Amino acid sequence: MKKVECIIKPFKLDDVKAAITDLGISGMTVSEVRGFGRQKGHTELYRGAEYQIDFIPKIKIELVVPAEQVEELVATIQREACTGRIGDGKIFVSNAEQAIRIRTGESGEDAL
Repeated sequence: MKKVECIIKPFKLDDVKAAITDLGISGMTVSEVRGFGRQKGHTELYRGAEYQIDFIPKIKIELVVPAEQVEELVATIQREACTGRIGDGKIFVSNAEQAIRIRTGESGEDAL
């Protein structure tokens, strides 16, 4: 099993979610997060004063999937989240050692 985490622009969430659902993946966790990478924030004007916004609002999606689905999932997320501009986000893939469904006690891929 693999854990896939992606950080994307908020307005791309619906596109990414629909594409992931079309792959037959039924569960994901979505969080509103803030951060920066190469984008390094931006300045905004408020009542004539400039303010530096260091942390940009983003969406973090977390999924745990069978290892066989990772390549297709990553390609789908990349395709749907891409705008071609700085700040599109990142995708991280790591090993998920164990998954346990609390209600039934199922473990491994059966818990997904």
